[in-house]
Amino acid sequence: MSKVEFHFDFGSPNAYLSHLVIPEIEKRTGATFEYVPVLLGGVFKATNNRSPAESNAGIKNKGEYGKIEMQRFIKRHNITAFKMNPHFPVNTLMMMRGAIAAQHLGIFPRYVDQMYRFMWAEGRKMDDPAIVAASWKESGFDVDKLATLIQDQAIKDKLVANTQASVERGCFGSPTFFVGDEIFFGKDRLRDVEEMIIESKAA
Repeated sequence: MSKVEFHFDFGSPNAYLSHLVIPEIEKRTGATFEYVPVLLGGVFKATNNRSPAESNAGIKNKGEYGKIEMQRFIKRHNITAFKMNPHFPVNTLMMMRGAIAAQHLGIFPRYVDQMYRFMWAEGRKMDDPAIVAASWKESGFDVDKLATLIQDQAIKDKLVANTQASVERGCFGSPTFFVGDEIFFGKDRLRDVEEMIIESKAA
């Protein structure tokens, strides 16, 4: 079966909603999604892209339609643990470097779950270092180790390398998925991702 990847940044609400749905797809297909941390700000800079909040500004009805589609997705998948972060947009650099550090510490899956929860279920201001540190502590993580690692040049370089490699493969935003070499963008493409996984298993 083709390798399945999820290129994500904690700052995207649609990436969070995808994260909540991915376990359903894994159960149905037997696939395992590999989570790849990227820095969305770096992706935007490299592709001359902007967030939907910026790009939709001033376009009559488009932003409103996006909210309708989000609510449809939430209803379809019976998602209850979501609310727009009141501090959005949030600078995710500290969290995303923390994701790379969490991979080194062997706590990555739980780190992802916790950071997403704080961002999009509890609405914390996750670009405030004090709040991030308190959230790490609440999660039972070693705050000193994480705080030290996110300043390590190798950790910084790995996040940059992930971001650059993702852009080179066609990424321009988050959530982005790869099934083998096939790219899919957006939570609404998860149905297509699932179909491609099934097709790759049958090949």
